Amino acid sequence: MSTGGNRRKGDKDPGNWKPPLQSYWCTYSRAWISVKAAYQLTANPAEAEALSRMLDTCDT
Repeated sequence: MSTGGNRRKGDKDPGNWKPPLQSYWCTYSRAWISVKAAYQLTANPAEAEALSRMLDTCDT
């Protein structure tokens, strides 16, 4: 399994990095939001906007 994608991602939030496969954006954004909610973390405006755009790719 390659970790190249993880190395490039580093500790960037969705405002600065998105999964290369747009077909994964829905799953990724939902997981990111779940973690934020579980730890009661906030999102900066760029992160929130990117998450909103990624959620727009969800079918339902």
